[in-house]
Amino acid sequence: MTALGILWFFLIFLLIAGYFVLDGFDLGAGVLYPFIAKTEGEKSIIRRAIGPVWDGNEVWLLTAGGALFAAFAPAYATTFSGFYLAIMLVLFGLILRAVSVEFAARDRAWSKVWDVCFFVGSLLPALLLGVAVGNIYAGIPMDAAGNYNGVPLLGLVTPFTLLCGLLGLAMFCCAGASWIALKAPETSQLRDRATKMRAVLQGIALLIFVFVSLYGHFIIRPMMVPELNIVRWVCVIVFLLGMVLGLHWGRDERRDIHVFVAQSAAAVGLTFLCATSMFPNLVVASADSIGPAITVATAASSELALTWMTGIACIGVPLVLVYHIIVYRTFRGRVSEDEPQH
Repeated sequence: MTALGILWFFLIFLLIAGYFVLDGFDLGAGVLYPFIAKTEGEKSIIRRAIGPVWDGNEVWLLTAGGALFAAFAPAYATTFSGFYLAIMLVLFGLILRAVSVEFAARDRAWSKVWDVCFFVGSLLPALLLGVAVGNIYAGIPMDAAGNYNGVPLLGLVTPFTLLCGLLGLAMFCCAGASWIALKAPETSQLRDRATKMRAVLQGIALLIFVFVSLYGHFIIRPMMVPELNIVRWVCVIVFLLGMVLGLHWGRDERRDIHVFVAQSAAAVGLTFLCATSMFPNLVVASADSIGPAITVATAASSELALTWMTGIACIGVPLVLVYHIIVYRTFRGRVSEDEPQH
């Protein structure tokens, strides 16, 4: 297991954390869309709140998938082939969401259809991504060649993976409610509903986190590297502190940005808690698996390939960050009710 292999293990989780934070509030806003927006004007505010940024936010998911393919090809092959139907549903949801956001304000005759598509297209990725992570963490059956040999799609749904999916969904919705509260007009009813729903969702997310932790510790019982125990506790503290501070700051209407930052920090803490709990496994083998787990040592690309990837990342990632800074700075502030429709 080389230093570059370890570096790219955690870099991929960093990319996943970036997606969790940035596209997380997009997906969460879409899931909450039919429940929190009561009028066409409020629906338009939500669409305009995510309209300028949602497509750029998805870059992090594509980059994470590309990095996994280049750095750990066997892990990419097993997960993307074994979870093929689930991944296709995620992609279908992302496409459906993109189409519905663009057509909702332009095709008034089909507005209700586009509203449903926006909700479904946001719900599928938000739920299934957590289910996929739960499977990789808990373990999947593989043959001697490392191919998934379980039941397609339905074999991926267990009580633990469903809990992981619900935890991911709850975190996405917390981020979505935080973003809506941050972007909606300050004195609007939409913002009031978002702040109330945000607090409820944060409590639900904390409760599901407790269930996932207890289930994972006492039933799944993953083999964890003891040297990372301190790092894992730091991740737990970051997650809990972010959620608790979010609940506390949520009582002050002037601190919407603080709540969103705290919620984002909690998402990063949760992502790296998963990473440090799995390391050095990329795909854990279940108890009935014929093949062994796929690890950093067994799946890493050559030193030359990882070196080139590191050099490209040193150039590409800062450029992406600059792009995000420019976009978010350009569209900063609350959405005005008299802005053009999106």
